[in-house]
Parts: sequence; C-alpha cells; structure tokens
Amino acid sequence: MTEVLLRIGELAAKAGVSPRTVDYYTNLGLISPAKRTAGNYRLYHPTDVDRIHLVQRLEVQGVPLEEISTALTTRQADVTAILDLINTDLRTLQAAAENASPEVHGLLAAIAARVHSLITVALQIPPDLLVP
Repeated sequence: MTEVLLRIGELAAKAGVSPRTVDYYTNLGLISPAKRTAGNYRLYHPTDVDRIHLVQRLEVQGVPLEEISTALTTRQADVTAILDLINTDLRTLQAAAENASPEVHGLLAAIAARVHSLITVALQIPPDLLVP
C-alpha cells in the first residue's frame, strides 16, 4: 500500500496554518519532509499535522521553539533518562538550599518552575512523534 504524502499547501490546509508556517517549522527542524519530488517539491507525512498541532500547543504555553525542536528530536529512551536526571538535580538543589538566603530560594523557585515546564513538554509529546 502506497502512503499518501502531502505537499506543503495540503499540509498547511490540514493543519490550519499557512504554507509559510510550514516552511518556517521545516527550517527550524520541527518537521521534516518525508521526501522530495523530481521537481524538488517537499512532501510531508500526514503525521506532521499532529506535530504542527503539538508545536502550536506548546508554543501557546510559552515554550520556545528551539526547546520544542530539541524535545521532538530526542529519542524516547533519552527523554526518560533526562527526566530522571533533572528530578535528581532538582532534589539536590532543594536540599542544598534549605538554609539559603531568600534570593537563593527565589532562584530555586524559578528553576523549579522551568523544570516543571520542561517536564510538561516532555510528557505531552506522544511517543509516535519522537525519533524512534
């Protein structure tokens, strides 16, 4: 069975974005063409519609596109390992800051919020949208 691939305009229409957005996301590495035609037109996999929707949801939550790109290109096994390391480091920081100044507590709170945001990003990415 032949898989149906989408040209940039078709992908844009299905995802509800402009072709320029598809081009921008491609240039950032958020989506990648599955292949090119003989005329060098980019063809995209239908699952890129889901990736575009995910990128938009995360972007609305304030996650920078560069971080979204990194998260989407990380292998599933790496995501789990990274989350474990982040949680360990965060617990270490919290223990070290017990007797720290209010400024340090403020910095720790900011770091914890950022870590929470990154974990939220990682958990929202369906495994089928990650690199195998």
